[in-house]
This record gives sequence, C-alpha cells and structure tokens, in this order.
Amino acid sequence: MDLRLTKEQEEYRMQAREWLQKNIKPNWRQQVRDYRQYIEELKELEYKLYEAGYNGIYVPKEYGGQGLTYMEEIIFRWEAGRAGMPRNVNQIGKGLLVPTLLSVGTEEQKKRFIPKVLSGEEIWCQGYSEPGAGSDLAAVSTRAVLDGDEWVINGQKIWTSYGAEAHWCFVLARTDPDAPKHKGITYFLVPMNAPGITVRPLKQMTTDAEFCEVFFENVRIPKDSVVGNVNEGWYVANNTLGFERGTITLKMQPLFERSFYEVLQMSKELKVPGGHTVLEDTHYRQRLADHFLDIAVLRYHGLQLVSKLLNDEKVGAEVSLHKLFYSEIYQRFMETVMDLQGSRSTYWWESGLEQGKFPFEYLESRADTIHSGTSEIQRNIIAERVLGMPR
Repeated sequence: MDLRLTKEQEEYRMQAREWLQKNIKPNWRQQVRDYRQYIEELKELEYKLYEAGYNGIYVPKEYGGQGLTYMEEIIFRWEAGRAGMPRNVNQIGKGLLVPTLLSVGTEEQKKRFIPKVLSGEEIWCQGYSEPGAGSDLAAVSTRAVLDGDEWVINGQKIWTSYGAEAHWCFVLARTDPDAPKHKGITYFLVPMNAPGITVRPLKQMTTDAEFCEVFFENVRIPKDSVVGNVNEGWYVANNTLGFERGTITLKMQPLFERSFYEVLQMSKELKVPGGHTVLEDTHYRQRLADHFLDIAVLRYHGLQLVSKLLNDEKVGAEVSLHKLFYSEIYQRFMETVMDLQGSRSTYWWESGLEQGKFPFEYLESRADTIHSGTSEIQRNIIAERVLGMPR
C-alpha cells in the first residue's frame, strides 16, 4: 500500500508537530521529579489534547471525536512519539476502552462513556491481571454473581496502571464457575467510587506509584454494566488486548528512535575505558548499529500494521509479533546504554547523564516484557495462532 501522505495530511502532520513542540516538555519525567505533580500535569495535558482536537481523532463526531480518518490518528501518534510525549494518564481509556466500545459496545455505552474519556473528564484503568492470573489471564478468579438487578463482585486485581487516578475500570470477572476456562467470563464497566473498592498504589523501583492493587468486596453494580454478552467476556477481552498489543504501540518506534539519537549524540563525547569515545570503540559501535537496524525493522512492523488498519483488514494474533519485538529490542537497547554509561548509570537526577533519563528508562523497560502479556505468552500466541504449531 502507498503510505505517502497527501498534501492535507502533510499539513496536518506539521500542525501537530508544532503543537507538540509547544506543549511537550523534553524529558518530562526528569523535569518534574515529584510523582504527584507529574500526574497532575499529565491530567492537564489530557485537557490540552482534547481542546486542541488531538483526542479521539478518528472517533465519529457523534461520540465526541474529531471524525477524521485513522491516518490522521496514526500521524499524530507518530509525531507524539517523535516529540517524546509521555504515556497519557488516560491512555487505557483512549487506547483500549474507546476502540473496544466502538467495536462491540452498545449505542448507549458509546454515547455515555466515549465523550467523557476523550474530554479527560473520566480516567479509566484496566482490571485484568490478578495475583494468580497474570500471564494466564483466563485463570481469573474474581467472581461476579447476579443478585436481582445487580452484579456483586468479589476479588482482587493487580498491575492496575493509574488505578489511584481512575474514575472507572473495565473488569474481567468469572460469572459461570462451572464453564470451561475461557468461557464463563464477563466484561464489566465498574465505577471506582463504588462502595467496597479499595485501591493500594504500589511503589515501583522507578520511585513512581503508577501500578496498583485493587480489591473488590461485595461491590454492587447495575445489571446492564456488561460489554458484549454475559459469559462471553473472553471475546471482548481479546478485542481489547489486540488494541493494547498493536495500535496503542504505534508511537513506540519514533519514541525509541528519539532515545537512540539522544544516545548517539551523547556517545560523541562519552569516554569508555581506554580514553576514546563510545563511537570510536568498535564494540559499542557495532552494538549501536544493531540497535539502529532493530529500529528500522520495528518501523516496517508498524507500517504493516498501519496498512492493515487503513485497508479495514482484521488485525489478529500477529500483533503479538509487534509487541514482542518492540519490548525485547527496547530492553536490549537500554542494557547497552547502561553498559556504555558505566558507573555513571547509577546516578539519577542532577548527577546523571541527561538528568538520569536512561537509568529511569532502563528500569521502566523491564515492565515492557511483562505488561500486555509477557514475552513468553507472546511467543506461545505466535507459535499457535500465527504459525499453526501445536500447543
């Protein structure tokens, strides 16, 4: 497919680039070190994005979006990665819930929830993983029992990004304990202020507290708080996972490329044992060349995904290739950066190179091979569903 931009799309790209340059702080997390202040600034960014018309770019106008094509959405994601825009505090709402509702939600659900996600009025989190059901998501033990006109939910979720900020959560719960493992699961929309919900933020090694535990104790929600059909939530959940592993990662390549060129610039002056610079060292030069090739391959992975989206083709299990590749190569790249920084890689903030950006990213990169399905799970999906290999 010819992915060259039209004149109008090129103008859109330049307008988006200009807006991002004015509104995105370089190395934002390093500039705003207090985590709570950082979160508040990300919330403000959500409103700015909405007011500028950069939330819900492809979403129909009747649901609060801009009504443009998915190409404009892709252009903005690419430019956002290029500008180093941090992960949105409502990324789960915009990137996962909205496309899921557009795909399988009712008309009432689309009109009720999507506009408030796009405006930043309601922040969402994802209630999937549990202490005993992380990689094996179908093993969820959180239960929902119908009591008259209400569902009663009991259980625990973990790895709940932005759970402490969220107003709503989409939750997977088992509604038929006697059904086969991948059956009897239902996809619920749950308000986080419902009585019986307890949120406990988890302090991470990056000093952030983005991830949370969420406990449900006799939480009551209306009977119609279901997306799709009762006991068929696994189908809806896989729709969401497709967006999480595929389209939501499109900005990773330009973000990765930005970090690469920052490291390359730093390497012109950074000395390694022996007194010469990183770029004069054959070992590190070769490793950096390998990472450059990884970025090029990742770009073509992304373009293949974009081509399918623009041709209205079904995006299936092959998105696991994209997720596996970007998370693995980014982790390897961060390991190289730690090596070439040597003992300086242990310094953060004022004492660290680039204000300690790369040690922070190195620690964050560990999460990339865990969230949205671990690398091991992605390999199983690729083997079974893409290559047709036996379980």
